[in-house]
Amino acid sequence: MKAGKVDVMARDSLILEGLVTTVRPDGHFHVAPMGPRCDAAMRQLLLRPFSTSHTLQHLLAAREGVFHVVDDVLLLARAAIGRLDAGVRTMMAKEVRGHILLDACRYYEFKVDQVDQSGERAELHAQVVGQGRLRDFFGLNRAKFAVVEAAILATRVHLLARCTIEQQLDQLEPLVDKTGGSREREAWQLLREFIREHPLAPSPRQEKQGP
Repeated sequence: MKAGKVDVMARDSLILEGLVTTVRPDGHFHVAPMGPRCDAAMRQLLLRPFSTSHTLQHLLAAREGVFHVVDDVLLLARAAIGRLDAGVRTMMAKEVRGHILLDACRYYEFKVDQVDQSGERAELHAQVVGQGRLRDFFGLNRAKFAVVEAAILATRVHLLARCTIEQQLDQLEPLVDKTGGSREREAWQLLREFIREHPLAPSPRQEKQGP
C-alpha cells in the first residue's frame, strides 16, 4: 500500500459500478460510468479514471463530485457511449458543487483529498461528505449485470481485440434475452450498435498479418 492511503481501503473494500457526475469548466455537468473501490461503510472512494478522461480533468480542477448507485442500465449504457440526452433530471448537491441524478437509487457526494498520477490510470482518494437515498434498488437481475459488462466493453473498444469483445457479447446476450425487460433490451441494442459502428483493436491473428 502506498504511503498516505487509508488502511481500510486495502483490507475491506470492493469495486462498485455506478455513475459519477462532475462539473465542467463551463458550469454544466458531465456524467461518466465508473467503478470506484469503496469501503464497506461507503465513507471513502478510490476513483481510477483514465489519464485521458474528461472526468479526471474535472476532478483535478474541482476536487469534488457525486457518485451514484443506479439500477437503470439504459441510463448507464447511454452514459458509457456519450449519448445521455440533455433532458436527464438532476438536482444540485448540498455538500459539494455538483449535480445529483434523480434517476439514481443512492448518491454519495465526495471531495478528493489525495491524487496519484504516476500510473496509467490516476488514483484519486476521496472522502464521502454527504449522501442520500432517492428510491429502493430494484434487485439482482442477470440481464442488468450483462448490460453493465457490455457497457464496460463499449468503453474499451480502443483497447480490446475485436474477437475478445465479440466473444464476450455472444456469451452475455442470452442473459438479456431470457431475463431482461424493455429497458435492458434497449440498452443492449444501443451498446451493440455502438460497438458495431466503432473500429475495434485488431484480433491477435490480424495483428500478425501483413509484410
